[in-house]
Amino acid sequence: MDCLCCWSVSKPLYLLLFFYFFSCTAKAAFNLSTISFDEGYSPLFGDGNLVRSPDGRSARLLLDRFTGAGFISSRMYKYGFFSANIKLPGYYTAGLCVAFYTSNGDVFKKTHDELDIEFLGNTKGEPWRFQTNLYGNGSTSHGREERYRLWFDPSKEFHRYSILWTAKNIIFYIDDVPIREVIRNEEMGSDYPSKPMSLYATIWDASNWATSGGKYKVNYKYAPFVSEFKDLALEGCPSDPIEEFPSFDCYESDIARLENADYATITRRQRSAMRRFRQRYMYYSYCYDALRYPVPLPECVIIPSEKERFRDTGRLKFGGSHQGGKRRSRRRGRGRVQASNLEYDPDM
Repeated sequence: MDCLCCWSVSKPLYLLLFFYFFSCTAKAAFNLSTISFDEGYSPLFGDGNLVRSPDGRSARLLLDRFTGAGFISSRMYKYGFFSANIKLPGYYTAGLCVAFYTSNGDVFKKTHDELDIEFLGNTKGEPWRFQTNLYGNGSTSHGREERYRLWFDPSKEFHRYSILWTAKNIIFYIDDVPIREVIRNEEMGSDYPSKPMSLYATIWDASNWATSGGKYKVNYKYAPFVSEFKDLALEGCPSDPIEEFPSFDCYESDIARLENADYATITRRQRSAMRRFRQRYMYYSYCYDALRYPVPLPECVIIPSEKERFRDTGRLKFGGSHQGGKRRSRRRGRGRVQASNLEYDPDM
């Protein structure tokens, strides 16, 4: 029986089955090797607000009225798998942005690539939202945002968030559930991220856009806001962007291992979980934004049921590229659309 038909039984029963399905799908963890902070990362900004655990296996990033904080991978990677268990601040978090992303904007200032997971805070009693995005070769005019809700409270416990980036595809994960896949095709051209990138983790004041389009700001009465990162994983091919070609050994060993890892292939069960997640928790997709893109961008796979659900999301608006927030952060210390009634999400 199609799970969507479970609504005919009862909403509470459907939700119980839905959450059970996700927990079963994510039961078996990826086969990951985690590293200590010093093995793979360096402070980025707000050193006093970056607190490492005594064993060096985890780190906290704090935002107060003076500064945010961030860290960066010590090396750049040409393709990779970037992952961490993350717990977000709780209570009143409006205006906050906690970001886990890859970028090369510091090296390629006008032609940067970027892969984002950005968590957007909310007012007291309202859930966190988050978005994924990608840019290739400085294509900031072509934002590829998707926005979602979660099936859990990310401030209560740790969950694993991951980005897989290969020459063939990009996959965003929550725990072991893939939530988005972008498959490379020739029509994307240089819009597909292809230059070496660093991994970043940051917390910063995004009051001008993060919550209800900037309506609700960070309230420092509730500071410090604390995000926690542990079980850090970096897999991929370390690469120097100044070199014209990566070393042969790096390409043959690291890239092959990356593309053959368990997280590089979406199983039938995981693909079913991804479909259910997107049906229930995705509330914006650029692929169905006909006002921004009358002709969908080339990587978009149009699904008729999703197109019907998102037929009016073109009226909703976003903030800009993550780049602007990062630059501001360094200086400072560094709708849901319901098909039945077309009610727009105020977060947009």
